[in-house]
Amino acid sequence: MNNSASTSRVALKKITPDVSAAMGSLHAAAVSAADDAKVEPELLELIRIRASQINGCAFCLDMHTKDARAAGETEQRVYALNAWRETPFFTGRERAALALAEAVTLVHDGQVPDAVYAEAAEVFDETQIAALIWAATVINAYNRIAIATRMVPGGYQPTPKN
Repeated sequence: MNNSASTSRVALKKITPDVSAAMGSLHAAAVSAADDAKVEPELLELIRIRASQINGCAFCLDMHTKDARAAGETEQRVYALNAWRETPFFTGRERAALALAEAVTLVHDGQVPDAVYAEAAEVFDETQIAALIWAATVINAYNRIAIATRMVPGGYQPTPKN
């Protein structure tokens, strides 16, 4: 992707503040649903990173790798996430969530296979699966916004934990 600094792109928050606010509300609702379903915030970050890797979203990769590291995720797991199937660093639960997130992200490439869904259903209940699908859907939408508007990575810093 050519990330030309000379090409100005629309500032969505400025031009469509109501839609941007609605997107923020959707994100907050998805996070709340995951919290209510007892889906670990660390797992959500892995999903966000993995979808952003697939989509090639530099802005979201910068943000979510920083958030994951701030939450205690190891560098080894962050670095290996792109090859999670070939490493011993992820639990069965994480693997099922990552497979589901990848299938949602790549829905154009064979939809969400029954085997992937069944694997997730073995380790997550319905409310947790719903939360994982929402988490994957929201990060995919944010990836598309960041890529389409050429949001510049590098400036984001995680909120310090008290």
